[in-house]
Amino acid sequence: MASITRRRFAAALLAAAPARPLSGAASVDEILRDGIARRRIPCAVAMAATSGEILYSGAFGLRDSSGPPVTPGSIFAIASMTKAITTAAVMQLVEQGKLGLDEPVSKHLPRLARLEVLEGFSLLGKPIFRPARSQVTLKHLLTHTSGFAYDIWDEKISTYYRRHGLGQPLVFDPGTRWRYGPGLDWAGRLVEKLTGQNLDAYFRANIFDPLGMTDTAFLVPAEKFSRLVGNYFRSAGGALQQDRRDPPRPPRTFSGGGGLYGTAPDYIRFMQMILRNGAAPNGRRILRARTVDLMSTNQIGDLSAGKLRSTSPRVSADVDFHPGFEDKYTFGFLLNPDPHPGGRSAGSLSWAGINNTFYWIDPRRNLCAVLMMQFLPFCDSQAVGLLRDFERAVYANLV
Repeated sequence: MASITRRRFAAALLAAAPARPLSGAASVDEILRDGIARRRIPCAVAMAATSGEILYSGAFGLRDSSGPPVTPGSIFAIASMTKAITTAAVMQLVEQGKLGLDEPVSKHLPRLARLEVLEGFSLLGKPIFRPARSQVTLKHLLTHTSGFAYDIWDEKISTYYRRHGLGQPLVFDPGTRWRYGPGLDWAGRLVEKLTGQNLDAYFRANIFDPLGMTDTAFLVPAEKFSRLVGNYFRSAGGALQQDRRDPPRPPRTFSGGGGLYGTAPDYIRFMQMILRNGAAPNGRRILRARTVDLMSTNQIGDLSAGKLRSTSPRVSADVDFHPGFEDKYTFGFLLNPDPHPGGRSAGSLSWAGINNTFYWIDPRRNLCAVLMMQFLPFCDSQAVGLLRDFERAVYANLV
């Protein structure tokens, strides 16, 4: 009982830790406050931290068009920021010897044994398939080299779904290219198959509770609904319009590729675990140091990652997190071999959620940061502009 009390006390101190006084020509507060006003972004919550200290915490704007101001504890749909957490869960099973990175996942998920590659379409619009030349492995799922692709960023699969809407074919042979897709959904199913728990329960017991991530889950309890931030979308005229702010419906299944709700302080705790080489604040091992090394190094060889051309401009703009440079992918993260001008170091880890939530982990500078907004399209120019402003302000004022 005493150890549980200490953990909760430590988590409370972390959540309540004041931001370090800022120096320099413009504070991070000023950059964000001015940014959401100038860019007409409804709200933003941002945090930055080292492996053991909160450097900055700020919240600006309103929860929704008529709601109260957002706070650091406001809850956002973090979508594909779920993927890094699923990767951590899968790597726990690899550590336990229950999964092999290079073994075919069809060993545990027979549905993936006979996959087909969508080659294209006939003159009559009929899809042309051929058998995949190799099996999908866990490594492929974790690095987005499986051949599975999201229709939002792949014209071939988008056309297939519009015309047929059945099945989930590959768009290339496993291991031959990088394409962002639903591979982590299958990885999440592996976790459920091998543990006998759903993802929500497994995450809670093995990641969230040990790290003090008390507000991250696939479900938003009724008592927390008042903290949930409303989502917006950019209309044809360019203005942001708010979706109906209703309590989220419980999902039919829990997705390893997306679906979590959470707060900036919670995600900071997850990233601090990565900076501590897999350890929780009390020293409990979430991941081995060797595993974090694998999640921090290039796992796709000569392939290039991170650049996506949108097929659905209302949902996502084209994606290029590092213009002019070639990025890589690890188990769980985008990796930039070259530094960002005025920002993160070479070797930093990052990804995002489709509602314009972003994060990065800079092991060389012992730094992590998160910026949460809540509107579509993803990688909207104003959202990316605020992210870059925030990143430069963090390195200019806090490091």
